[in-house]
Amino acid sequence: MSTEKATFGAGCFWKPEMEFKDLPGVVSTQVGYEGGHVDNPTYEQVCSGTTGHAEVTQVEFDPDRISYDELLTRFWEIHDPTQVNRQGPDVGDQYRTVIFFNTPEQEAAAKASKQKLQERYDKPIATSIEPATGFWRAEEYHQCYLDKRAGQGGLAGMMRSVLGS
Repeated sequence: MSTEKATFGAGCFWKPEMEFKDLPGVVSTQVGYEGGHVDNPTYEQVCSGTTGHAEVTQVEFDPDRISYDELLTRFWEIHDPTQVNRQGPDVGDQYRTVIFFNTPEQEAAAKASKQKLQERYDKPIATSIEPATGFWRAEEYHQCYLDKRAGQGGLAGMMRSVLGS
């Protein structure tokens, strides 16, 4: 099986990871940081707003089972792409909406998808589309965070309290 990677920033990385990880054709997900100027940043550094990194979810997928376009559709569905440097209660440039592309084909697909989606919004879509610059895996306690906390009051309650959804 040949896999590809897609990287998306849509606010706090916990929700996008949860939304992507169980899609048929998704092999794995991991959360981390991308788009900044500090090597191997910590969560505290990223939250300080001094690294330039966004919180992102990296999706490894089997393109024979799920297309990049299908991942883009899911990305647009799970957040408000018109928000600038925020999603819900989370504010800061680390929560920006961004697509990091790994190939010219991903870049073209992301741009076409954004342009088509803009027709449905009165406000401009704030999502930036940028070349992948290097993914830095977040600390282990962030990986599958919501799954790890599901037993503590249930996943729905955790989602409402943590993500304000």
